Amino acid sequence: MIRAEHEIHQRRRSRNIGLGIVLVGFIAIVFGLTVVKVQQLGAVQGFDHVVRPELLPGEEAPN
Repeated sequence: MIRAEHEIHQRRRSRNIGLGIVLVGFIAIVFGLTVVKVQQLGAVQGFDHVVRPELLPGEEAPN
């Protein structure tokens, strides 16, 4: 078995670690923004291509 590492393996490892850190940071930013958005808006109705009277401005929703 050959166990000696070439210089290119060390460079690739450091690049992969750097890329991993960047990806984890990006995921953390997206997750954080999602949490903030959900906290600010609360439970909102999803868009399902149907007109919802309670979402129309200036009209009272029928009970």
